[in-house]
Amino acid sequence: MALMPEAGLDITAPETSPASGSWASPGVRYVVRRILAAIATLVFVVLFNFFLFRMLPGDPVKLYTRGRNVDPEQVRKLTAALNRPLGEQFLDYIRNPFAANVDSVKYSQPVWSVIGERMWPTLLLVGLATLIATVVGVWLGIRSAWNRGERFDRISTNTTLVLYSMPEFWLGMILLIVLGVGVFGLPGLFPTGGLSTPGVDTSSLRGWLDVAWHLFLPVTTLAIVYLAEYSLVMRASLIDEMGQDYLQTARAKGLMDKLVRRRHAVPNALLPTMTLIFLNLGFVVGGAITIEYVFSIPGLGGLTVDALSGPDVPLLQALFLLFSAAVILANLIADLLYARLDPRVRT
Repeated sequence: MALMPEAGLDITAPETSPASGSWASPGVRYVVRRILAAIATLVFVVLFNFFLFRMLPGDPVKLYTRGRNVDPEQVRKLTAALNRPLGEQFLDYIRNPFAANVDSVKYSQPVWSVIGERMWPTLLLVGLATLIATVVGVWLGIRSAWNRGERFDRISTNTTLVLYSMPEFWLGMILLIVLGVGVFGLPGLFPTGGLSTPGVDTSSLRGWLDVAWHLFLPVTTLAIVYLAEYSLVMRASLIDEMGQDYLQTARAKGLMDKLVRRRHAVPNALLPTMTLIFLNLGFVVGGAITIEYVFSIPGLGGLTVDALSGPDVPLLQALFLLFSAAVILANLIADLLYARLDPRVRT
């Protein structure tokens, strides 16, 4: 005998979950939260950047004009500008923190023009080093973890630990002495500093090769230190994944060991490494101050040292804002990519 529903009983189908692309889906909510958090962090940095350099001790006019002869009329205008009410200064600043009409004290040029000239050497130096370190470091970490305890693992792990413990400037000086200056009667093979040879047109093929020749030692120094970090993180992450049940299931299905590693273990183990890579990319804009100083690279690292030695307050403000914004953007990209690679984060 068929059972009939009682009168008044709601037998409608249950509500379906929101579509994956709707605003109510967990993935969209996650993306919105991450973007709003990044915007809030950037707003805090802008506010902090404004008040930090106005809390420095001493006469602000002398601080801004330190180390240079300034026309009395310019001093009068600067005094009038700095003696305005703090609220009025804040409103002018908040309208456009990236204003192009603020001049550097030391270079007497707009701060963003000075930064733009120094940015490309830093991006070239640290970007190339990060790319090389990522490829080599991840490969070393994968092979070491998959052959845990074997000879390759012992040698690579001990080597990367030693390299990771080395200060960047010390390693750079050693390479500079051995391969740049030359030791034991051997001549130096690479330039000891600078980004290119004076008089060489860097827009030509010969100029590109000359820049590559000058960048070999600093890029090698940074890549060695960075690849040690990527290798150790990748090795530890993959070792954790190797004990998971889903890998045993994949082997039980008849997959070859190299396919289990490539299709299942490595993609999941890459998640912490990808986060580290994108966070480090945020620091690319900041540059490696010590390496640029050791190898006399005219990048943002050397510019930061110059701004601190003044101090060049307008330039320091702009650099601080640029470095902070780069890290915030890279962190946002890492969060969004992490959610893309790992469905558990979205849900």
